[in-house]
Amino acid sequence: MLGKRSLKGRIGFVLAVGLLVSFSLLPFAQILSTSLKHQFDWGNPSLIPQAINLEAYKELLGLTKTEEIQIPAAIQKILNNPKLSREKKEAIAAKYTSNDNLFPFGKYMLNSVMFSVGAASISLIFAVMGAYSISRLRFGGKVVIQRSVLFVYMVGGVLLMVPLYQMAMNVGLASSMWGSVFCLFLIYIVQTLPVGMYMLGNYFRGIPLALEEAAMMDGCSRTEAIIKVVLPLSLPMLATVFIYCFIIGWNEYLFASVFLKQYPEFHTLPLALQELFVSKNAIWDRIMAASMLTLAPIVVCFLFASRFMKGGNTEGGVKG
Repeated sequence: MLGKRSLKGRIGFVLAVGLLVSFSLLPFAQILSTSLKHQFDWGNPSLIPQAINLEAYKELLGLTKTEEIQIPAAIQKILNNPKLSREKKEAIAAKYTSNDNLFPFGKYMLNSVMFSVGAASISLIFAVMGAYSISRLRFGGKVVIQRSVLFVYMVGGVLLMVPLYQMAMNVGLASSMWGSVFCLFLIYIVQTLPVGMYMLGNYFRGIPLALEEAAMMDGCSRTEAIIKVVLPLSLPMLATVFIYCFIIGWNEYLFASVFLKQYPEFHTLPLALQELFVSKNAIWDRIMAASMLTLAPIVVCFLFASRFMKGGNTEGGVKG
C-alpha cells in the first residue's frame, strides 16, 4: 500500500511539474511560433507553422535589401483598388518598400546593452565593496545599514518616479540628453545595489575568515586578499548578482519611458517595442520576432553563466 501511494505521489508530482513548466513556456512557444508564420497562417491555432517565415528576423537584423521587402497582402489588396489614384498608390507602396522608416532594432539593442551592462557592472563593483564592509569590518552604524539596506524596495517604482524626476529637473539634469542618461544610470544602480549587497553579504559570511587571514600572513594586504581569495571563491554569486542587475536594466520600462521619451536616439528595447506597434512594421510576425530577439540576450547570458552556478568552492579550504 505504501509503495502504491509512493508511486502515485511521484506520478502526481511529475504531472504537476510538467503542467507548471508547460504553462510557463506556452507564451514563449506562442511568440516563437507566430514570429515564424506567414500572414496566411496567423489564424492557425497550431504552434507548428505551415511554412517557416524568416523575413521578419532578416528585416530586424538588417539582412533584407530594399528590393526584397514585400508589401503585406492586406496592403496589396488596397493597392489593387481601381478607385485609388495613382499618386496615393505610389505613396502607400513607398511607405512599405523604403528603408527610411525601418525599425532600427540594432540601435535599440545597443542602447539596452549599454544601459544594462554598464549599470550592472557599476552596481556589482559597489555591491562587492559594500557587502564586504558589512560582512567583515566593524564600524559605527553597521547594524543600521545592514538592516536597512533593502529599505528602497519597500516603496514601488511608480511612487518614486515623480519625485525622482522632479529632483532631476531641479538640479538641471533631466533638461539635457546626457543628463537624462546619467539619471537613468543612477536609478538602475540604486534599484539593483541593495539586493546585490544583501546577496553578496550573506555569501561572503559563508567564506571562512581563516582563508583571508592566511593570505595576509603570507604578505597580502586586505585588498589583495579580497582580489585573490574572496572574489575567486565568490564567482557563483558574482555571476548571479550580475545577471540579476542585467535583467533589471534590460527589462526596465517605467523610468526609461520618463527620462528618455524625448530622446529617441537613446531608446531602449522596451520603449522600442512599444513604438513598433504604431510603426509601419506593426505586423504580428515582426512584433513577435522583435520580442524573441529581445529575449535572446537573457537566455544566452544564463547559458554562459550556468557553469558558475555551483557552490562548495570553500569545502576543504580549512581543516576542522
